[in-house]
Amino acid sequence: MSWFQLDPQSLADRTRASGATIPPLGASLVRGMVGFTVVSVAGFVPWAVFGRWFSQRIGEAGLYAVCALVFIGLSGPLLHRLILGSGSLSRFYKLFSAAFAAYSVAWIAGWMSLRGHPGSLVGLLAGTAVMGTILATAFEARRELPRVIGALFVLNSLGYFIGGEFEAALIHHQALAAKLMWGVCYGLGLGAGLGLAFYLCQSRARELLRGESAPTKVG
Repeated sequence: MSWFQLDPQSLADRTRASGATIPPLGASLVRGMVGFTVVSVAGFVPWAVFGRWFSQRIGEAGLYAVCALVFIGLSGPLLHRLILGSGSLSRFYKLFSAAFAAYSVAWIAGWMSLRGHPGSLVGLLAGTAVMGTILATAFEARRELPRVIGALFVLNSLGYFIGGEFEAALIHHQALAAKLMWGVCYGLGLGAGLGLAFYLCQSRARELLRGESAPTKVG
């Protein structure tokens, strides 16, 4: 069943009708990395600048929920063109809101259960698995599910842990810059993962647009 008319045929029809160009993989990666890095830095601000205030009033889980809302709210204008065709903004918001909310719940559960690197790793794996499943299901691209989850997990983990190393190295010199640098690295990593994931999920639509669908065999 198609979610938000994101099945391959609907994507191809809207893209063909609008006359839009088909962005290559490189363009999807750049859009994901640049756009999500901006989103990520803003999403880290509640923790980096107001973390103590939020934690005292709504708790640690509440703080992370506020961060997630910033991520979701700012994502649309910067990332909706990852979806082919017209009407991508509303469809992106609907899809990404569900995917990132599920990712956030899974990550928070993993982190708060185990803490430290084990908690982060379990949270990242659970979060990217559920996010990848939602994306692949929405685009009717289940054949791409292993690659989608793999791309999200590997690239997100790289950005997350490299950012954590930067934060640990800089925290005693400039705490705010250290935390925001973590946001930059996280944004680059997950942004690259999102760019690749959206590209993979729409591979069948690209085939339809390029006339590369396999011909029907007769006899």
